[in-house]
Amino acid sequence: MEMNMNCKQMSDKEMLTDALTAEKFLCSAYNTYATEAGTPEVHGAMMSLLNDTHTMQAEVWTEMNSRGWYPTEKAEDQKLQQERMKYAAACETCHA
Repeated sequence: MEMNMNCKQMSDKEMLTDALTAEKFLCSAYNTYATEAGTPEVHGAMMSLLNDTHTMQAEVWTEMNSRGWYPTEKAEDQKLQQERMKYAAACETCHA
């Protein structure tokens, strides 16, 4: 069987974007698995994997951000305070 030699290699940005997408998916999956674990041992294993995956996701994001491939904007202090108040009020309603 002949291999197609016209395949384009992924750029660094494409590889990191793919890795970040995979880590986000795994974080979601491990969180669900941990929540639904039937035994403390399975729960502990899923929590360990979830923690490791969060660490890897943060490392990939940090690398992308340092290269300017995942820029973020600094939130204004006033907007942060508004969001804190909004969520604090929501939490008070939930726990009332």
